[in-house]
Amino acid sequence: MLNPVDDIQVPSLKGKVSPEEWEQRVNLAATYRLVHHYGWDDMIFTHISARVPGPEHHFLINPYGLMFDEISASNLVKIDLEGKKLQETPFPVNPAGFTIHSAVHANRDDAHCVIHLHSTDGVAVSAQADGLLPLDQHAMLICEDLAYHDYEGVALDLDERERLVHDIGTKNLMLLRNHGTLTVGKTCADAFLRMYYLERACSMQVRALAGGAKIYMTNQGVAEKTAGQGGSAFEGTIGNLAWPGLLRMLDRKDSSYRH
Repeated sequence: MLNPVDDIQVPSLKGKVSPEEWEQRVNLAATYRLVHHYGWDDMIFTHISARVPGPEHHFLINPYGLMFDEISASNLVKIDLEGKKLQETPFPVNPAGFTIHSAVHANRDDAHCVIHLHSTDGVAVSAQADGLLPLDQHAMLICEDLAYHDYEGVALDLDERERLVHDIGTKNLMLLRNHGTLTVGKTCADAFLRMYYLERACSMQVRALAGGAKIYMTNQGVAEKTAGQGGSAFEGTIGNLAWPGLLRMLDRKDSSYRH
């Protein structure tokens, strides 16, 4: 018997959903492909979601069982805050993904895109007692906007949502202790650029600490100054600048995410 995820070809939804939803589907599918491009994926086991434009709190998430480089605009799954699928699809939804993403989407109207990863360096820093250190410019630009959430096991318990929402508060980046990284944004571009800076900062920290040399810290006040300089840049500025180029890069590699 054919497993539903053995056949990833689905009819195109272009023209069958609103233009706003289709644009969000394309951007979310692109985000999955970018995570794969940068090597941050964990086979099928992490998730990225985006809210469907409109008054309902419906959101799109990955079809569980597909690799990130197989995800396209049409095979993304639309669900509500109760986890109910709102379209005919052969694909299931990751229960842990639903727990984490439904928590943020239900409580943060500004979090239209939520990215959660298990990257090697991100998990490594999440397990370090001091968390992300202001060792480099990437880290300093985001450190004041970074929250932490303690590990409670695989995110299958819905009651964890309240604590996760409390811990992230109004911040836009989070280290899930012993688990991974998470960012949110008003757009897929903003959430992705925050994740790019967080992942780069984690990689630089892992390399700096692994080098064995004494770590040089900047002068007092520099980290706070840098955070202030970069705080507003992630609200559309650098996302709008970088996103079109990122999409052109994906189109040169494989434009099937647009299907």
